[in-house]
Amino acid sequence: MRRSLFGVLASIYILLSGVPSGFTQTIQKNDYVFTFSAKISCGPVEDQGSTGTCWSFSTASFLESEMVRTGKQLIDLSEMFYVRLNYLEKADLYLRYQGKNNFGEGSLSHDILRLYQKYGAIPESVYSGLVGNTSRHSHGRMEGLLKKYLDNLISGREIPANWRDGYIQILDEHLGPLPATFIYEGRTWDPKTFAKEFVGLNASDYVSLTSFSHHPLYESFVLEIPDNYVHASFFNVRLADLTEITSNALEKGYSVVWDCDVSEKGFSARQGLAIVPSEEVLASRDQNPFELPTEEMEITPELRQLEFDSYGLTDDHLMHLVGVAKDQKGNDYYYVKNSWGEAVGLDGYLFASKSYFELNTISITVHKDVIPETLSRKIGLPTNESLND
Repeated sequence: MRRSLFGVLASIYILLSGVPSGFTQTIQKNDYVFTFSAKISCGPVEDQGSTGTCWSFSTASFLESEMVRTGKQLIDLSEMFYVRLNYLEKADLYLRYQGKNNFGEGSLSHDILRLYQKYGAIPESVYSGLVGNTSRHSHGRMEGLLKKYLDNLISGREIPANWRDGYIQILDEHLGPLPATFIYEGRTWDPKTFAKEFVGLNASDYVSLTSFSHHPLYESFVLEIPDNYVHASFFNVRLADLTEITSNALEKGYSVVWDCDVSEKGFSARQGLAIVPSEEVLASRDQNPFELPTEEMEITPELRQLEFDSYGLTDDHLMHLVGVAKDQKGNDYYYVKNSWGEAVGLDGYLFASKSYFELNTISITVHKDVIPETLSRKIGLPTNESLND
């Protein structure tokens, strides 16, 4: 099959940026020196603009990396394809709940996986979601118009059968109409055929996990966060399991979608660093934790639960974990691909410490094969040969 220009450029990018697991590479920021033990191939950093669509950018990037891991060429998937489809599904539920269900720009990783399985995929070159002379995503006005349209329907106490016509018109005006078919690499596709034959991933291979004590361990439960508008269930595991699965996945060449809290003092997108300095360090005027590795807090499940219950731990942002590294003092970090553009942080990336991950993770989405067989049995997944052997 003839390769697209993006495919050729993406392959060059992989050689320069996405190196195989085990390759030693260092990055220095201030007096931090990070040395990788694993770094996973992914596409270029993108910019979600003035939108709450991190869930689409992070999960689309994850699927792109999964294509590379399974031996396919790296392509740029359309994030706005899923954003548009998601607004249609949100509208259905919002009306059925008579305006009492969450409606807005935010969603979660499982929403893309569900939409991918149901509707397929489209390349970014076919559907960018930018109309006219627009060069940067901004959805505030569109979201307001969509919600007002639905609220007017609800206040009328009667939903006409053709209500979607006006709703779709708003989406068309701001994102552009969706193509029923498109040409890519010399062939005509529809989204479902493109997903099946070109992307070639199975959405049922991916699972979302979390770790909280207000529900029983090793059971699934509906995670109580506003953006979980479909009321989907997450597998509940120990905090140690969550961290081990994440590290094991990355070391084995599987990337991870990370849903987390970025509203903490220790998160600095500008510095490209997310840490949890100890109380002593925070109180000291002699230490700048963003300049030099310092002592971090010890994170416990009890502290996580307290933070979640008190709104200290909130569902703020989704990003793509694509590597594992240590600083010069031996502290562990995850290498994180953000979606705020290349000008933010370390060319669009940041390092999140293990402590930050443990305290501020809402959930992760991973391929089911990275979950140890014994844990798969506990949570009711079909067992696979353990990758920990």
